[in-house]
Amino acid sequence: MSSDRPSDATLRIDALSKTAQPASSVAKRAPQRFRPAKVLVTLPAYNEEESLPELLERIGESFADSGLPYEVVIVNDGSKDATAQIVEQYSLQMPIHLVNHEVNKGLGITIRDGLREAAERADERDIILTMDADNTHPPGLIPQMVQMIHEGCDVVIASRFQSGASVTGVPFNRYILSIGARLLFTVLFPTRGIRDYTSGFRAYRVSVVREAFEIYGDGFVGETGFSCMADILLKLRKQGCVFGEAPLRLRYDLKGGESKMRVFNTIWLTLKLLGRKRFSFK
Repeated sequence: MSSDRPSDATLRIDALSKTAQPASSVAKRAPQRFRPAKVLVTLPAYNEEESLPELLERIGESFADSGLPYEVVIVNDGSKDATAQIVEQYSLQMPIHLVNHEVNKGLGITIRDGLREAAERADERDIILTMDADNTHPPGLIPQMVQMIHEGCDVVIASRFQSGASVTGVPFNRYILSIGARLLFTVLFPTRGIRDYTSGFRAYRVSVVREAFEIYGDGFVGETGFSCMADILLKLRKQGCVFGEAPLRLRYDLKGGESKMRVFNTIWLTLKLLGRKRFSFK
């Protein structure tokens, strides 16, 4: 006796045909679970109209070569020149977010505000990177620093004291300052993975920056001058961060404009910082 009812085998085949779909079709509908980490490049800028255009060109070229997603966060620290106008012009060509200080507040507060702004704009896997805005730091080193974060470092320092590093055109008094700071910090606060305590060219895992702001608030960057870079490392050291260094080829000969560092004042502030940290628990 014939029947129009399909057999069990036919039912199974029909069910499979309805559920089995081309992988490309599934991939198009599925939400993207993974994405590359973004790099937020933070630049403290004070009267950098001479240096900033070339630096932003080099940053854009470096990220075009590497393919890494990025955003530039510039803190204009009360500049009296055309720094803000240059940033606005380049924002038409690359992803830039500008933070303006109406008056000059100094490097420490500018670094603090840049780190905070970047941490608020970042996702959990993103990386915050700080550079000097005077065109002395090579953006081509960024992919290596990012890779070291992915390999397990919490903080990566572009170091003048690693094998393969070089320094070109740095005034003698600044070179002696960096050597002296390295010796003092190495003796008083020896830290695995750190030789250069004062370099401003660094990459941070965003989670360690957020944790530091939760612990210290605005006091995370408590120094107002160039000694703020060492202050940051000493606080992150207490958090148990894993540090690493990449060799820096510092090109001071490419710097535009005059140096804003007052060497003897920086020495005095650094010595005061060392004294407070060495003989207190702050």
